[in-house]
Amino acid sequence: MITSVLVANRGEIAVRVFRTARALGLATVAVHSDPDADALHVREADAAVRLPGAAPADTYLRGDLVIEAALAAGADAVHPGYGFLSENAGFARAVLAAGLVWIGPPPEAIEAMASKTRAKELMRAAGVPLLDPVDPAGATRADLPLLLKAAAGGGGRGMRVVRDLHELKAELDAAAAEARSAFGDGEVFAEPYVERGRHIEVQVLADGHGTVWALGTRDCSLQRRHQKVIEEAPAPGLPDSLRTALHEAAVAAARAVSYRGAGTVEFLVTADGRPYFLEMNTRLQVEHPVTEAVFSLDLVALQIRVAEGAALPPEPPEPAGHAVEARLYAEDPAEDWRPQTGTLATFRIPAPPAVPPAPAAVRVDTGYADGDPVGIHYDPMLAKVIAHAPTRAEAVRALVRALSAARIHGVATNRELLVRSLTHPEFTAARTDTGFYERHLGALTEPAPDAGRAASLAAAAAALAAAAPAADAPLTARLGGWRNVRSAPQSRSYRVTGGGRGTDTGTDTGTGTDTDSVYEVRYLPSHSGPPQLVDHPGVRVLAAEPHRVVLEADGIRRVFHVKQKSNNRDAVAAEEVYVDTAPTPAHPAPNAHTLIPVPRFTDPQDRTLPGSLLAPMPGTVVRIAEGLAPGSTVTAGQPLLWLEAMKMEHRIVSPASGTLTALHAGLGHQVEFGALLAVVQEAPQP
Repeated sequence: MITSVLVANRGEIAVRVFRTARALGLATVAVHSDPDADALHVREADAAVRLPGAAPADTYLRGDLVIEAALAAGADAVHPGYGFLSENAGFARAVLAAGLVWIGPPPEAIEAMASKTRAKELMRAAGVPLLDPVDPAGATRADLPLLLKAAAGGGGRGMRVVRDLHELKAELDAAAAEARSAFGDGEVFAEPYVERGRHIEVQVLADGHGTVWALGTRDCSLQRRHQKVIEEAPAPGLPDSLRTALHEAAVAAARAVSYRGAGTVEFLVTADGRPYFLEMNTRLQVEHPVTEAVFSLDLVALQIRVAEGAALPPEPPEPAGHAVEARLYAEDPAEDWRPQTGTLATFRIPAPPAVPPAPAAVRVDTGYADGDPVGIHYDPMLAKVIAHAPTRAEAVRALVRALSAARIHGVATNRELLVRSLTHPEFTAARTDTGFYERHLGALTEPAPDAGRAASLAAAAAALAAAAPAADAPLTARLGGWRNVRSAPQSRSYRVTGGGRGTDTGTDTGTGTDTDSVYEVRYLPSHSGPPQLVDHPGVRVLAAEPHRVVLEADGIRRVFHVKQKSNNRDAVAAEEVYVDTAPTPAHPAPNAHTLIPVPRFTDPQDRTLPGSLLAPMPGTVVRIAEGLAPGSTVTAGQPLLWLEAMKMEHRIVSPASGTLTALHAGLGHQVEFGALLAVVQEAPQP
């Protein structure tokens, strides 16, 4: 019997496993890197052991240190979570050799499925349908487009789509380099890239007594950079015959490697309904909660029971309803999915009240809370928000409502993209495929039609809240000068400059600006009620308090919640002010703005020479173009450097054709946001 579990992971999955472990009466042990010393998963555990360092290679990927931690803390079992060491057969063997219980599949099964190329050979022998591999050396135009994939690992790392034979060699080299950096294995293979295919997977659960469950399907087609964003169960619109074929193929895959525990078999389904095996993930998936919701199961609890030797019932429970999950990332989709860092001043995702007899249940799995930092070393996922309801439409509606009502301050996220995706006609009609964002990202990240009006009202609410008296202070009017950082809800985060003070006429003013407009907020203090706005036709102030402002705009009553990051309300150079208001029926996307006083700090671009390449985020220089040195001739758009941040690689390209006059970045260097990496002197125009 297991009495204490160490989770060899961090963040939301560690918190998730701890929740089940506590419910089963088990003690819990966390491990943590130095940046994670006060992370939520550490705070949630009964005991925690430090792994010195920050980089994953020095901490969460050090299996020897993790096993030492388990033994030192008195744990008798190890749960790997997902990512890191979860699919490392050597680590699983070392756990077992140390006399600990491994809450995962047999090392031999992990090893068999670890290489996608070897896994496909096994699946071919088991009769599971496969895409025929393509030898890159002999590829022709008829083979295009091609998908290059890393043989080891997952999560979209080392994957490239090639549509031009002239790009094949460079993309092979880039994919191999990324795979080698991420997984220590540079093997890459090629297969046909299926346009407008669906990513469908089957959850399996097997015990050590010969029982294998196929726990329905999941559709994970909405992906960015080959990484999942929105998942749902069951996969909508599949014919019963195809669903049965997928279940049978998944069970065959599990039996082919004598699988035990929870795993996922992934398929690509073509537009005409033909399924092809992609890979088997020998671990719990990020998206497992949608299956748990539909089958009313706790997969982590079942993993633990199977590891203890328990037998599963012959058949799984019957599924009920529909579940949809959205991954909330700290990233800017409009800027090539650029990861964001900072501190979560507020992080609250409310669940709607249950309405019997068939409530829509909302669940939030997260590794963060108010005040937690979001750093550069790990995956940018903040939370998973899951809604379960009797029908797909009700589940989607509940998920949209939960995301829209969330208050997330301090870090830009993909929240608005999620809401717009969930309400897109293709998604509501269940007609999505893996090319969804390739087709629609531009439109999905466009500012809302009323973005200017919304930003103006947010600036007005911020100014009125600043002017409102505190509960223990006399009625006073205060300067309200703000500049709008993100005019569209949860949009771009800018480096801001500017300033503002009250006028000599007794009318306090403030400015708020988005990328194109400047908003001036003018209001008159009143001794008998809230201040009244000047030059805001159609807007009436109904109430103004330091944290809550009620406006009537165009006949509609709107409540604005205002939070100021600085505790000093009288400081001219106060920090961010966050303004949230409920979405309207016409615009269901989140309506949230971050405003800051002006001036604050200068844009690095304002103090650098033309041609300067600045770090767009904090990160590590993982690659430098071959032969690149001061004096090198470069062309516009040529990749010069690669930065890695939050498990994603970002190319730094030459802004113009010319000569590299300076190279300040070195391989392995950690750079801060705005750091000068290199300088390109543009060639004179003929």
